[in-house]
Amino acid sequence: MTFNTSNPVFTNYFWSKATSSSSKMTLAGVFWKSLLSILLIACTASFVWWRFFNGESVKWFTYGGMIAATIISLIISFYHNTAKWLLPFYALAKGLFLGGISAYAHRRYPYLPIQAVALSIVTFFVMLCLYYFKIIKVTKRFRTIVTTAVMTIFMVYLISFILSFFGIHIMQFLWGNSWLAIAFNFAAIVAASFSLTLDFYYINKQINRSPKSREWLATWGLLITLVWLYVEVLRILQKFAGRGMRF
Repeated sequence: MTFNTSNPVFTNYFWSKATSSSSKMTLAGVFWKSLLSILLIACTASFVWWRFFNGESVKWFTYGGMIAATIISLIISFYHNTAKWLLPFYALAKGLFLGGISAYAHRRYPYLPIQAVALSIVTFFVMLCLYYFKIIKVTKRFRTIVTTAVMTIFMVYLISFILSFFGIHIMQFLWGNSWLAIAFNFAAIVAASFSLTLDFYYINKQINRSPKSREWLATWGLLITLVWLYVEVLRILQKFAGRGMRF
């Protein structure tokens, strides 16, 4: 796996295995599949919200969605031709997870998830414009820097997660409201934002080249980055709110 992109979906490992087909991948195809996936996420997220605000526990929906989405992602990673069939289930599972964490955030800080959604959408279109008008040029060096930053952030999260099982909380600063935690969270948002430009770059390279079935794989990769961006934005807004700062 090369340092071409921070999103593993868009590495040569996946795209080099594309089989020849008369029907090629299109931008419209990726758009409509992305829209369908977002609607599926919204459906299950709304279901979790409804259960939560009716006084029911949604803990198992939240953790179950997270685990299911992870398992589905692993399957697609090794058998990427299954993306066409598994992507809807991935979207539904992510909706359960996002609905759960958003409901908890809304109960503590009303309307905070709505702000996170709005900021994520704005960030997406800003990065799209920066890429489209070539204000940000996706060079080899740029790809290497963003990929290294993303891998570092995920390694920190992974180490923190593993150590927590042993009662070791040396990474507790990541989850608190300190300025150090906010700075790390902000760095993660920047990395996720720049990862979007890499996703745009690789999708654009495969338009009219890869088989149409690869639209599902491209959509999955884009969803991974978008979900990550939303989660990081929601987290930093919670940190600000915890310090008495609301926007």
